Amino acid sequence: MPALEAPYGSWRSPITSDEIIANSIGLSEPRFDGSAVYWLENRPGTQPGERPRTVIVRLDPAGKPSDVFDGAFSARDTVHEYGGAPYAVAGGVVYFCNYFDEQQLYRVAPGSVPQRITSQKNVRYADFSLDGARNRLIAVRENHNVNPVKNEIVSISLDGSATITILATGNDFYSSPRLSPDGQLLGWLTWNFPNMPWTSNELWISQLGTNGQPIKPEQVAGMVPESIFQPEWSPNGDLYFVSDRTDWWNLYRWVRGKVEPVAPRPAEFGQAQWFFGMCTYAFESAERIVCAFTERGSWHLASINTKTLEFVPIDSPYEEITYVRAAAGSAVFCAGSPKDELAVVRLDLATTSFSILQRSVPEQPQLKPYLTVPRPIEFPTSNGESAYAFYYSPHNLDFQPPMGELPPLIVKTHGGPTAATSSTLDLRIQYWTSRGFAVVDVNYGGSTGYGRKYRFRLEKSWGIVDLNDSVNAAEHLTTENLADPKRLAISGGSAGGYTTLCALTFRTVFRAGASYYGIGDLEMLAKDTHKFESHYMDWLIGQYPEQAKLYKERSPINFVGKLNVPVAFFQGEDDPIVPPNQSATMADALRQRGVPYSYLLFKGEQHGFRNGQNIKRSLDAELYFYSVELTHQGLKF
Repeated sequence: MPALEAPYGSWRSPITSDEIIANSIGLSEPRFDGSAVYWLENRPGTQPGERPRTVIVRLDPAGKPSDVFDGAFSARDTVHEYGGAPYAVAGGVVYFCNYFDEQQLYRVAPGSVPQRITSQKNVRYADFSLDGARNRLIAVRENHNVNPVKNEIVSISLDGSATITILATGNDFYSSPRLSPDGQLLGWLTWNFPNMPWTSNELWISQLGTNGQPIKPEQVAGMVPESIFQPEWSPNGDLYFVSDRTDWWNLYRWVRGKVEPVAPRPAEFGQAQWFFGMCTYAFESAERIVCAFTERGSWHLASINTKTLEFVPIDSPYEEITYVRAAAGSAVFCAGSPKDELAVVRLDLATTSFSILQRSVPEQPQLKPYLTVPRPIEFPTSNGESAYAFYYSPHNLDFQPPMGELPPLIVKTHGGPTAATSSTLDLRIQYWTSRGFAVVDVNYGGSTGYGRKYRFRLEKSWGIVDLNDSVNAAEHLTTENLADPKRLAISGGSAGGYTTLCALTFRTVFRAGASYYGIGDLEMLAKDTHKFESHYMDWLIGQYPEQAKLYKERSPINFVGKLNVPVAFFQGEDDPIVPPNQSATMADALRQRGVPYSYLLFKGEQHGFRNGQNIKRSLDAELYFYSVELTHQGLKF
């Protein structure tokens, strides 16, 4: 059947919101325990009354998967609010935070039901190391019973007493407590305000005394401003870590009191530590590292010989690779590509063959003809710099546009802002392209994956650099005749929502936009946010209240009189990171001025939507909003 002619933006698509949330799961944090593999599945509630939850899945040596616990449990923590690393496993015994029970710690042995270990209220744990010789867990603890909130490294006795012992305290933040193979040394990361772990932190180690307490802690790295990522002990007791001391997050090791480079190259082996448990390398043996690194937004695999430091690339079909773990002869990680959504993947190191253990979405061959593959682009931006993005052209085999028509464009701005977008297949982007929209997903200045210098373009320049790069991405594509300059929209979540609101308020390029839990008032955020990010804007904007003028100048809420285009707001009612009053205040200001807007507040949602029905509703509402409001402006969406 020949393709039907229809305007861009009006095409019917089989990639529906129902298709996106049906059987769709989030995947993260795979790891080995002997010959078994475990991972986390974030399962959205797709049925009325069904709670979204995070499940630990075990794949036995025969290849049979099973849930570690039933629906009464959810393995999730909110240390730093973003959480991560909510479980540990050794010898088949799993330790995890139960989000459904105020994040208390539980233990579950094979064939048994989970048993609670801890009982103290308003205390959160994450990032565990099992100290088997001393029968204890070592963890990061975040104590909300005190003001201000206190972060420490502690041990939790597993003898039934749940005795808590403080191992490291006094600094504002801690992460990555790692025990050496012989149990005699403990390494960890720490930092203080106003630093974030991707701007400057420190690596410390200490011997452990006979009582398990650190004695004579020693700083290994971070004496000069550098970002250190993922300390890890090799099987023979050398301490490895990633540092950006030479502009790139490269791999180093500390041996006999000396730091030496392991794999120097203009590539990133690290990531912004928004979550606990992030890892890009692992030891297959004392002589072999399996690692992932990114170059210009695309991830690659390699192995490193720890004796010769020979660096051997491993051919891979994937362009996103995260959470690398290894065991004898194999590695496991989460990976995706422009043609495949994220999956848990095992690599056989002998044959360099890949096998998929779990997909985030079941294979859907009927959708393949409707998918578009992104193209990485580099484009000129302000001050003679270049910025980066992934461009998605509209595509649907059932439709073709009228001769000479250019497509509408949606500019997507990622959160963070110190983070990065990915080219991995995402049906939420294909939802738009299969309807006749072009999409550009921008890695604006400040994004990770392009070196420390590019990441530090955002220092004191949030609301300027990200805004300029997003606008310049759109204008670059219109100049290249890849988008209609009269039909430009912008959409983003969290920090990306802030960039979206800035673009709609301070520029006249875009005709509509959607803000997902975005920031409209920087002063309000500075006064009302959680501990982890409470000084983040010192780096992004300047100290508050000393630089209050800058906060006012860069807050869209203070210039709502300039905002004359429709905006859709999507907000979680229980968001502790960007409180609902941000979007509510902005929406109310538009209402008073008579500017078209949509405001959807989702009960029970926090920062980033987890409930499948809410994801569906917001996606469909955004499409409807663009269609109605942009048509009202005389545009053919």
